Amino acid sequence: MVLAGAGSGKTRVITYRIAYLIRNKGVPPGNILALTFTNKAAGEMRHRIDTLLHRGSSTGLWVGTFHSVFARLLRSYIHLIGYDRNFSIFDSDDSKSLIRQSMTELGISHESVPVNTVQSLISRAKNSFVMPAEFQRSAGDYNQQKAAQIYELYTRKLRENNALDFDDLLIKPLELFNEHPAVLQELQNLFRYIMIDEYQDTNKVQYLVAKMLGAAHRNIFVVGDDAQSIYSWRGADISNILNFQDDYKESQTFKLVENYRSTGNILKAANSVILRNERQIKKELVSHRSAGEPLTLIEAVNERHEAEKAGDYIRSMRMRDGYEYRSFAIFYRTNAQSRVIEDVMRQNRIPYRIFGSVSFYKRREIKDAVAYLRFIINERDSESLLRIINFPPRKIGDVSIGKLKDFAEVEGISLYDAIRRAEEGGFQTRLVTALNAFSSVIETLREVASAGTVYDVLSELFTLTSILVLLQAENTPESLARHENLQELLSMARDFSDHNPEAGSLGDFLENISLASDYEETQDSDNYVSLMTVHAAKGLEFPVVFITGLEERLFPLNTYEPEELEEERRLFYVAMTRAQEKIFLSWAQSRYHYGQAQYCLKSTFISEIDPSIVRTEGGSLLSERSAQQKPQPQSAQSSFSRGYPSKIPARPLQPGPSFAAPKPARSGLREGTKVHHAVFGPGTVIDVQGTGAKEKARISFRSAGEKTLMVQYANLKIQ
Repeated sequence: MVLAGAGSGKTRVITYRIAYLIRNKGVPPGNILALTFTNKAAGEMRHRIDTLLHRGSSTGLWVGTFHSVFARLLRSYIHLIGYDRNFSIFDSDDSKSLIRQSMTELGISHESVPVNTVQSLISRAKNSFVMPAEFQRSAGDYNQQKAAQIYELYTRKLRENNALDFDDLLIKPLELFNEHPAVLQELQNLFRYIMIDEYQDTNKVQYLVAKMLGAAHRNIFVVGDDAQSIYSWRGADISNILNFQDDYKESQTFKLVENYRSTGNILKAANSVILRNERQIKKELVSHRSAGEPLTLIEAVNERHEAEKAGDYIRSMRMRDGYEYRSFAIFYRTNAQSRVIEDVMRQNRIPYRIFGSVSFYKRREIKDAVAYLRFIINERDSESLLRIINFPPRKIGDVSIGKLKDFAEVEGISLYDAIRRAEEGGFQTRLVTALNAFSSVIETLREVASAGTVYDVLSELFTLTSILVLLQAENTPESLARHENLQELLSMARDFSDHNPEAGSLGDFLENISLASDYEETQDSDNYVSLMTVHAAKGLEFPVVFITGLEERLFPLNTYEPEELEEERRLFYVAMTRAQEKIFLSWAQSRYHYGQAQYCLKSTFISEIDPSIVRTEGGSLLSERSAQQKPQPQSAQSSFSRGYPSKIPARPLQPGPSFAAPKPARSGLREGTKVHHAVFGPGTVIDVQGTGAKEKARISFRSAGEKTLMVQYANLKIQ
C-alpha cells in the first residue's frame, strides 16, 4: 500500500510500476490489471505507459475503470449465470423507466415514493452488496419497505430484458465468482499483478471483487490517501484503506509525504487539522518549498460582504503582484453558495467559471421557479407556461398539451385562456381537474404579487406546490442539492425585498436575474477565476485559494455523528491542500437561510489550525491575539509582506431589518396554535419553550413532519 499524500506525485506511482514490470521484469502486459475510477484517469495512465515504453509495448494491458473492465469480462462469461453475452447496459434513465414499470405493476404510486428515491436506495444497496432478500429483511421506514418490494421485481425485469444497470457491472462478477470457482481461478491466474488507484474511494463491492481476484497470488498494489476520503455519500468506505494491513498481513506500507505543491505554512495548517481525526493512518506532509505566508482569516458581516472581500483581494493581488485571474479559485461547501459569489464577480467585472456544475441561474429548478414569476406578470409567455405546467409533476402530458393548443387555436384564445376554459373543451375529467389546480396556483400567486413582495410570492409558490417538501422527501443527493438551490433563491428574494422596500417590484427582480443569466462567464477567454465546491476541487491545484462559508452547520455541514465530522474535516483538508501559495479562510457573521437572516458561528475547523500561521486582515497573528486575550485595534498602516491591503475597504453596508439585533419575541404561540411557515407550510404548535430571543416552538407540519424552530427566525404566520 502506497499512502500518497496530497501533492506527492501519486499519479506517477502506478504508471512507473507498470512500466518497470514490463520492461525490467519481463511481465506480459496481459497479466497486469490496473483499475481507476474515471475514464480520464485510465486514458492518462495508458498514455503515460505508452510514452515510457514506446507505443505498442503495452498491448494487452488491462487498464480501465472498475465498470469498464468488468463489463469486458462479463461479455466473456455472463452466459454462465443465465444472461446472453449481448446484454444491454441500462443508463440512469433506462433504469428509472424500468423502476416506474415495476412500481406500476406493484400498485405503488410515484407520489407516495419518488422514483429517484427508489433508484438511490437500490443503488446504495447494490454498492453495499445487499441483495433483494436481505434488503427486504432489513428495510426500516416506509420508503425502504416499498423500495425493497420494487428492488425484487426490478431485478427480475432486468434479467427478462437481458440487461444490467451500472451497479450490476460490479455485482454480477461477484455472483459469477461465487457460482463458478473455476472462472475465478482462471482470472486469478490471468491477473497476477493487480493495481488500484484512489483506493480510499472504493465501496464494498469493489473491495470484494479486488480481494477475490487477488486471493491466489496476493499480489495487490493500492495507492490512495485516507485523508482524502470524501465520498461516503457515494458509497465509498474508508475502512477499506484503513484495514488494508489487516486484510493482507504480509503487506508493506510506503508513505509518500513530501509535497511538491504547497508552501510550508499551508501544509502545517493542513497537518494540524487532520491530526484531530481518530480514524486515520498517521502521516505528516512535509514541504518541498519555503514556509511562505500565513493564512489570512476574513470575517464578513454577511455572505455578500464575504464575496465582496474576496473580489477585492483578487483585484488587489492582480494589480500589486501580477497574478492572473486563472491563479484564483473560490471554494464553497454547497452549490447554492455560488449565487452570491457569481453576482459579486459579475458586478465587479471579474471573469469566472463554475466547475462541476452550471451557473446558479441556469440550474433547472431555478429556471423552473423563475418561469412561474415570469408567467405571473406576463400570461402571454407561452414558453414559461409550458415549462411550469408540470413543475411539480401534474400528469399533463404532451398529448393533452397538444389538444389544449388545438382548442386555443380554434377559439382564438391564448393557451392560458384555454387552460382556464378547459371545461368547455370536452377534455377528460382528470385533465380538467389538473388544469384547474394549476390555474388556481397562478391566480393565487397573482393576488399575492399585487400586494406583497417578491419574497411573499416565492414563499407562496413553494407552499402551494409543496416542491421543497417533495424534494426533501426524495432524499437523494441531487434532490437535496435542488432543495438547497431553491432555498437560496428564496433567500435572494428576501434580501431583495428587504433592501428594496418601495422600488423592488417583481419585474425589477426578474430583470436582475435576466441580466445575470445572460452573462458570458468566461468572456471568450481562458483567464478566469474558478468557482467550485470542495468536492469538485479534488485533484486540482491553484496558486491562491479562498475557502468560504467556514461556519458551523455549513462547513462542517450539519454534522451529528463523529464519522460525519471526520469526513467534513477531511474535506477541509482537501480544500487547503489545493493551494500552492496562499489561502484565505472566510466566514460570515450572518447568512440567509430559508429566506431568513440567521446569525452564524465560526467553524470549529478554523480554531483547529495552528494559530501561529493564521493572520487577521489587520495583520496580527491569531496566536498573538490569543496571548493578548483581547483583539487589538487594527492599524491602518499594517500591511502584508506581498503588498496585500491591510484592511480591504468595505463598501458602505446598510443591512436591512434582517441584520438588526434580535428583539425579544412576543409571539403569542402556545400549544394548539395553527401556524403557517414559508417552506414547511401549515402546522400546529405542539410545545413552546424559552422566552425572548431563546423562544423555540415544536411544530407538527402537515407535509414536513415535526420541526423545532427558533421563533425569532421562523417568520411564522398565526392562522
